[in-house]
Amino acid sequence: MTLEDSEIKYIEGILGREMNELEEGMLDVMFSEHCSYKSSRPFLRAFPTEGENIILGPGDDAGLVSVTDKYALAVGMESHNHPSAIEPYGGAGTGIGGILRDIISMGAMPIALLDSLRFGPIEDEKSKYLFEHVVKGISDYGNRVGVPTVAGEIEFDESFRTNPLVNVMCVGLVEKDKIVRAQAPNIGDVFLLMGGTTGRDGIHGVTFASEELTSDSETEDRPAVQVADPFTKKRVLEASLEILEKINVSGVKDLGGGGLTCCISELVDSSKNGALVDLRAIPLRETGMTPYEIMLSESQERMVFVINPDDVELAQKICDKHEITSSVIGEVIEGNNMIISDEGDEIANLPTILLADPPSIDRPLAEIPEDTEKIELKEPPIKDSVPKLLSSPNIASKEWVYKQYDHEVQVRTVVKPGDDAAVLRIDENTAIALTTDSNTIHTKLSPFDGAAGCVAEAIRNVISMGATPYAVVDCLNFGNPETPEILWQFKTAIEGMSLVAENFNAPVISGNVSFYNETEGIKINPTPAVGVIGVEDIENIRTLDFKNEGDKILLIGKTYDELTGSEYHRCIHNLEKGTAPRIRIEEEVANGQTVLDLISNDKDKNITAVHDVSAGGLAVALSEMVIKSGLGCEVTLKDDELDKIQLLFSESHARYLLTVKADAVDDILSQIDVPVEVIGEVKGTSLNVNGHEFTYEDLNNSYHGVIEKYMV
Repeated sequence: MTLEDSEIKYIEGILGREMNELEEGMLDVMFSEHCSYKSSRPFLRAFPTEGENIILGPGDDAGLVSVTDKYALAVGMESHNHPSAIEPYGGAGTGIGGILRDIISMGAMPIALLDSLRFGPIEDEKSKYLFEHVVKGISDYGNRVGVPTVAGEIEFDESFRTNPLVNVMCVGLVEKDKIVRAQAPNIGDVFLLMGGTTGRDGIHGVTFASEELTSDSETEDRPAVQVADPFTKKRVLEASLEILEKINVSGVKDLGGGGLTCCISELVDSSKNGALVDLRAIPLRETGMTPYEIMLSESQERMVFVINPDDVELAQKICDKHEITSSVIGEVIEGNNMIISDEGDEIANLPTILLADPPSIDRPLAEIPEDTEKIELKEPPIKDSVPKLLSSPNIASKEWVYKQYDHEVQVRTVVKPGDDAAVLRIDENTAIALTTDSNTIHTKLSPFDGAAGCVAEAIRNVISMGATPYAVVDCLNFGNPETPEILWQFKTAIEGMSLVAENFNAPVISGNVSFYNETEGIKINPTPAVGVIGVEDIENIRTLDFKNEGDKILLIGKTYDELTGSEYHRCIHNLEKGTAPRIRIEEEVANGQTVLDLISNDKDKNITAVHDVSAGGLAVALSEMVIKSGLGCEVTLKDDELDKIQLLFSESHARYLLTVKADAVDDILSQIDVPVEVIGEVKGTSLNVNGHEFTYEDLNNSYHGVIEKYMV
């Protein structure tokens, strides 16, 4: 049991008695960090959560954002870090299963998956094993369920050697008048449990996720990892959508962390009602299971529908048609307690607010000072640095990953993996741009600017596709919150993220916190993984590849002396020191809005390509445009205050590269009142920047096949 003495005292003070074994187990689960957010809730309130296009912010299984008069998107993001460290294939698969159920629970059809992954150095055999099997777990699950995995991002770093991160984002489409919620508002409604049967897998999954890993975790904690079943999930998805279509459902919620205890208590607590659960009505797949095991099991592919008793027969016929198990396991009752009955005997009776809303913990904070010491380095020749940087596993092509994913199923995908963001069609006029991003070195060095930069980069990615950012989701992955410095990192990161989200009117509508990402004192780099949803007119879609020889290349935004924390420093100098690039929020917003306005007003398609500048700086951004298109460019970068290394590799924010037809340059420039330069033109087949020439073959060979060499 992980309940602290103070928590036991608090619980028994409310109950006026001692807990029995079952009640102790149920409360232990619900008071876990994973379920209760007891360390993070005071800080999460800083996020902006409401906005013009927001239907529902945090608090349900997913957020809801309006995209057309008819449709909304249900969007969520979850982590499955500890399970993936123990059993990467199953851990990643059940992570996909959980986020899919969250989206279905809102009444939405899942239309896209994205991932954000972190592993140790790819040359390390254990890291390579985890990477290979996590990707396969995501691929097999998503492909078999029929939901495309359309975008993502990956980083390899020493800090993740023993603690890989597996964060998954899902987007679903729902007609606005068919949205459902996790609630149980009507006394007398019944709980219909449907889907997979309940076994012993995943017991204590949430408490396992709320503790640090140890060197013994791989054997000791394996039973806490749930078992994925994508074929059952496919049937659950189809049956759920049919139930929602044919029955007036009062509420629905998936069974994830905390199992039935979490699901039922949160359903009724949201409506200030109580629940009576008949333990023996729960379909089991193993014999001899105790009440404790049944109520704490986190077996996958299960959903609970709250429906009128008169609709049970039809709901069960639908489940039978799809060959999945269903059973009425209880009912909504008056009062505010969750009661568990076993053959007529009351074996647990707990206030739902105690289960669903444990008190937060006021933990101490300790600021980590920034390292502002001047760094002096001997720089290698640029002709060697650019190919080496492109060959960094953190920069190089991720084709080895996304070619395993079916990103075209459901035939909505307009722009496929490999660009700044994925683009999916919603209707004949509307598309959405989706991306995930994070920069863990920046966040480690400067939590405020680093985390703010994660949101800003994700927003730049959707803007580069021609989409207006509508909403943000996140997975906040940090170390042990009981360490004051870690909690300060967390608090400060949220403040930075909030600044950017608020200024772009892109509220944070859903998310997840994953603490305790440490193994025996080895901490991960703090990782705020950010997903952004943008909405656009299909006619406004832009991509990053050069289109026409002779097009002029424009740089919007200013480059600063901000080389520390860059991929150049990590890759070329094996260095993670200094401070992160600063967020200059006025520049970020002004430059982003300028790009959106230019694209929106560009009826003649004079703007032919757009690409944001981020990891690796301008050298990498230009190289990617050459590699993607097969066309070269000649570029001259000038700045009296910066040297040639800073100009090429600085990762300053708020910058975009645009290509414009030559005869339209003057017109485009006349519309821009932020810093902008014409830095070159599309020409030939080589990248020529400040007199340094790199052939297409040099760039392409450096960029492609890097991960493949390790994964043979």
